[in-house]
Amino acid sequence: MCLFVKDVGIDLGTVNTLIYIKNKGIVLNEPSVIAVDYDTKDLLATGQEAKEMIGKTPENIIVVRPLQDGVISDFEMTARMLKAYIKRAVPEPSFFTKIRVVVGVPSGVTEVEKRAVEEVVRETGANEVYIMEEPLAAAIGSGLAVDNPMGCMIADIGGGTSDIAIIALGGIVTNTSLRYAGDKQNDAIIAYMRKQYDLLIGEKTAEEIKKKIGCAYIDKDDPESIKQMEVRGRNIISGLPKIISITSIDILNALEDPIKIIIDGIKKTLEEAPPEIAADIVSSGLVLSGGGALIQGLDKLIEISTGLNVSIAENALEAVAEGTGKSLESIERIQKYLWKGSKK
Repeated sequence: MCLFVKDVGIDLGTVNTLIYIKNKGIVLNEPSVIAVDYDTKDLLATGQEAKEMIGKTPENIIVVRPLQDGVISDFEMTARMLKAYIKRAVPEPSFFTKIRVVVGVPSGVTEVEKRAVEEVVRETGANEVYIMEEPLAAAIGSGLAVDNPMGCMIADIGGGTSDIAIIALGGIVTNTSLRYAGDKQNDAIIAYMRKQYDLLIGEKTAEEIKKKIGCAYIDKDDPESIKQMEVRGRNIISGLPKIISITSIDILNALEDPIKIIIDGIKKTLEEAPPEIAADIVSSGLVLSGGGALIQGLDKLIEISTGLNVSIAENALEAVAEGTGKSLESIERIQKYLWKGSKK
């Protein structure tokens, strides 16, 4: 007999995993990274502690990012990581407690990938598992009126995927899912530094550069929009350590192609929308969420490229997690738009 229901929302992201619990909000926000001992298979670290080990481990320690491009690439490691996170976020449930979980996944994932996510979550002890497409979760978390007949549009730019969707009457009308987001932007920065400055840098340094001086558009009338930072790496030619100084203009050039792909995805989603809904979007505009939304000038560049009014969600980083959790408050209303696993 079940006396209590615990509602949990999970944003199982390529870069970060967030867990939302009803009446508590976000209770966990950790990098999606796990470190294990290669010989004994013992779990050594998860989250930020494991992330700090990237690129610095001896041969007997392996550090894994078990999700790639928004989907599970290593089932066993994802399960172990998620178990550790849920154990930290959700105290040991009693026999009388039923756990309901909504998990956010990219809108382009297959039935097989959804089943894999469900199995991972069930291994943590969940009784009911619902799979929600991330743009719908991000829209709910951002406070958009997803139930209205008037359409709203969101672009959730995460680490592994960029999910763009037009939503009306509680469901997705048209969407585009690009496995091209934050990770590909980091790769572009690494390639640019190598080509332009003969400097070899790692993924962690590229991420730091993007956060500090990442730029999609520079306002020529605002000299303060051009930032500068020192970057340390290895000279490809000499093999020796090297320090150089770069500016926002360098990163503007490095990110030009990855950002163009996202903007093309936004245009494609608009082109595929029914005329009446497209007219709604002209009025309601576009909301950006996810870590990629915070790149300086991205909202301005999209406005110039599409003619839409573009705003950034106040809770851009937590929107998907909050949306998955809040959706459980009205699960009956939006249930028909969710993928539901088998009952336990």
